[in-house]
Amino acid sequence: MIIIKTPDQIEKIRLSSQLAAKTLEFVSKLIRPGVSTLSLNDIAHKYMLDHHAIPATLNYGGFPKSICTSINNVVCHGIPSSKQVLKEGDIINIDITTILDGYFGDVSATYPVGKISPKAEELLLRTKESLDLSIQSLQPGKSLNLCVGHVIEPYVKRFGFSVVKDLGGHGVGLKFHEDPFVYHFDTGDKKPILKPGMIFTIEPMVNASSNWHVNIDPVDGWTVRTQDNSLTAQFEHTVLITDSGHEVLTSLH
Repeated sequence: MIIIKTPDQIEKIRLSSQLAAKTLEFVSKLIRPGVSTLSLNDIAHKYMLDHHAIPATLNYGGFPKSICTSINNVVCHGIPSSKQVLKEGDIINIDITTILDGYFGDVSATYPVGKISPKAEELLLRTKESLDLSIQSLQPGKSLNLCVGHVIEPYVKRFGFSVVKDLGGHGVGLKFHEDPFVYHFDTGDKKPILKPGMIFTIEPMVNASSNWHVNIDPVDGWTVRTQDNSLTAQFEHTVLITDSGHEVLTSLH
């Protein structure tokens, strides 16, 4: 059941999405060797509260923190910890979802910690580029798969990378997770067809190997890692389908 948002709902989701993006931008400036992921979490938590929002992840399904911090081989849902300290050469994805006035905005990006390897640099570049190419293709009347999986998977494969298939994007706005589920690989599906008023995330998770398989940590039940311990990166935006194309709600530029 894909919800077509009303103009009033769109405006409120836009405001929440902008706050999520501003929170991410604020926290990203503090990324450097020696910083713990818990400190990033606490700063993001305070920033959201100071701007009259609350973090959607905190206590969602039992998740214990306000943001996700996923380092190196962690695909997503990394749990911030005082024991997890960033070091030179790491890459870290920070995933933030805000609830502002009851409406949700969702964004993430992967950042270098100091100087990173050429392979890590290329992984970040190609993952972000795959997201950008997908967004550029969004238009009402086209199928979701044609604009997302059909664009992203072939692009990253050209560089020897793979798209995680067990996880994907999702509708968002009135709830944290709504229909449709957004696959980042080519499913061949002709439906759903994009319509004005649809809002969803595109958030490709790309592994720096041909192995897209992942494992979930059996102890914490959240942390998702690459099966072969390869590096992985993710970039995410919340997007709106408009009458003439699309709008990236989590873009600040």
